[in-house]
Amino acid sequence: MKVGAPKETFAGENRVAMTPESALQIQKLGHTCLIQSGAGENAGFSDAAYKEAGVEVVKTAKALWDEADIVAKVRQPDASEMKRLRDGQTLISFFNPAANEKMMESAAKSGANVIAMEMVPRISRAQKMDALSSMANIAGYRAVIEAGNNFGRFFTGQVTAAGKVPPAKVLVIGAGVAGLAAIGTSTSLGAITYAFDVRPEVAEQIESMGAEFVFLEFEESSQDSAATGGYAAPSSPEFREKQLEKFREMAPDIDIVICTALIPNREAPELWTEDMVQAMKPGSVIVDLAAEKGGNCKLTVMDEKIVTDNGVTIIGYTDFPSRMATQASTLYGNNIRHMLTDLTPEKDGVLNHNMEDDVIRGATVTFDKEITYPPPPPKVAAIAAAPKKEKPKELTPEEKRAEEAAAFAKETKTQVGLIAIGAALVLGVGLIPGMPASFMQHFIVFVLSVFIGFQVIWGVAHSLHTPLMAVTNAISSIIILGALIQIGSTSLLITLLAALGVFMASVNIFGGFLVTRRMLAMFQKS
Repeated sequence: MKVGAPKETFAGENRVAMTPESALQIQKLGHTCLIQSGAGENAGFSDAAYKEAGVEVVKTAKALWDEADIVAKVRQPDASEMKRLRDGQTLISFFNPAANEKMMESAAKSGANVIAMEMVPRISRAQKMDALSSMANIAGYRAVIEAGNNFGRFFTGQVTAAGKVPPAKVLVIGAGVAGLAAIGTSTSLGAITYAFDVRPEVAEQIESMGAEFVFLEFEESSQDSAATGGYAAPSSPEFREKQLEKFREMAPDIDIVICTALIPNREAPELWTEDMVQAMKPGSVIVDLAAEKGGNCKLTVMDEKIVTDNGVTIIGYTDFPSRMATQASTLYGNNIRHMLTDLTPEKDGVLNHNMEDDVIRGATVTFDKEITYPPPPPKVAAIAAAPKKEKPKELTPEEKRAEEAAAFAKETKTQVGLIAIGAALVLGVGLIPGMPASFMQHFIVFVLSVFIGFQVIWGVAHSLHTPLMAVTNAISSIIILGALIQIGSTSLLITLLAALGVFMASVNIFGGFLVTRRMLAMFQKS
């Protein structure tokens, strides 16, 4: 079949749904690729690059829509593009079905099958097709860069001859894909980063990236993220009030706020109120990634940047992925290519729109002249976070010392018991008739040596055991000297024991020097 990507008609949209690289992979599925002339120019892909990849360049949008069996787009189609849909044609694009019932009716009436990329279910198998996550990742990164461009100060703290510069304090609201990307960018730039999310299970992810999770002293039976398709569920009014109270407390100290909180098929929740904006310092910046759905900030204006009376900049741009068009097109093109891979299981260029497949069914909004939105829940669970682990109770210094002492006493008791058994066996050997009278003198020295060695070694911190034992093993030549003297004994048993002592001490000597040498090599510059 012929897969075509037209030039985007939405004002300011620079992305393209097919790149030369993704076209090469699509052709391996048995399809032929078409591109409208100039469709990839704003994303850095020339018509020549497409031709080199074996893509046919079509001059006009009409010619492409007429020729293509499958049309891949970025933005939802406009009215003129909807009129070009025909029976049996497949459209793969962002479609916003929840707010476009008339568009779905028009598509169903035309007989076209529509796959909405934002409807790809969040299950493990579909991650490679998750265009929302691909674009959200770019948006989160770009939001921090945009904030830094308008902040006018360092993110990282510095100590210079001219004075000390404190680090910026950044608050990221929402720890989805965009939020985590913003956290990673902010921490890498050196800012003190805080993050909040209604899902407590993401706290570990936030902290692993170097940010501090903002906890609320509020108990609420939150719905598991797997049950909500990997997204946050709406919060109770009581939780919301506690949340706003915490944000009001933080507002005067925060320099940059990145808002990313969204709930599928709902307006964005208002989380940063007007009084919080008024409490922020002049020069502070708010970047609202939820502007397209009404915004998390009360004062956000969609697609505009405003400055409030108290000097706070509020950015409501909705085209952050388009501002990084090359990267965004590459990722989105790969999402489309993976979707086509699932639609072409035999790699024979024949589309198999399998409505029994969880991914294909979940993303399809019109099929066979019928509206199939909303889809049924997927048969497999969404990507779920690991079950929440209760944080271990922090022990006081006194409790830690008591716990260590108890563990040491238990270990000591075991060691003393083993030593006592060994001493009893050696004493039994000494009482055998025919043993020399000097045996008891040697035995007493042996017991005292064991006791002193035990007290010395077991009093050393565990972190020092390796270097200490390496040195003590290296000086085991003392044992060899004693063993060599005893080899000359008239008793066969003593001679055998002495020979065994020489062998074991030799192993200790060479092993000790080898370990010591390797430890010293770790600290030598190559």
